[in-house]
Amino acid sequence: MKSRVLIALFAIWAGAGFPTPMSVQVKTCKVRATRSQLGKVVATVSYGDIIEAGAPVKGWYPVTTKDGKKGYLHESALSKKRLTMAAGTVDASASVSSDEVALAGKGFTEQVEAKLKAEGKLDFTWVDRMATFMVSEEQIRKFRTEGNLPGGAQ
Repeated sequence: MKSRVLIALFAIWAGAGFPTPMSVQVKTCKVRATRSQLGKVVATVSYGDIIEAGAPVKGWYPVTTKDGKKGYLHESALSKKRLTMAAGTVDASASVSSDEVALAGKGFTEQVEAKLKAEGKLDFTWVDRMATFMVSEEQIRKFRTEGNLPGGAQ
C-alpha cells in the first residue's frame, strides 16, 4: 500500500512541471514572449547558459533566464547536459570560440572536419557559405505567410 502511494505521489510530482535546469547548446538564441520564432524577443542567451525550463509544449520550453526573464525557447536550442566550462579546465584556458565549443559538444571538432576534408568525403563550400546567411524576421514572416504555413501572420 505504501509503495502505491509513493508511486502515485511521484507521478503527480513528475507531471507537475517543476523547473528543470537545462543548458543552452547553440552559440546564441533569443528567448521569445510566445512559442513562435517570430515572437517578441524578451532576452538573449548564449552557449552554456543555464536556464530553468518547464514542460515543453509543441517543441517549446517555457523558460526563466538566470536574470529572471521569462519566455520560450525551442527544444533544439537546449540540452539536459551541463555544457558550461569551468575556469582552469583545458577548454577554458585554450581560448576557443563559442562556435568551436558548440560543435565539439556535438562531437564535431576541427580534427574531424580536417579528416573528412582530406578524405574528400565532404565539401564544406556551401556549409561555410550558409554560415554567413542572415535572414530577417520580416523575411521569415513573409515566407510563412506566402507559403500558408502555420503562424505565418504571427
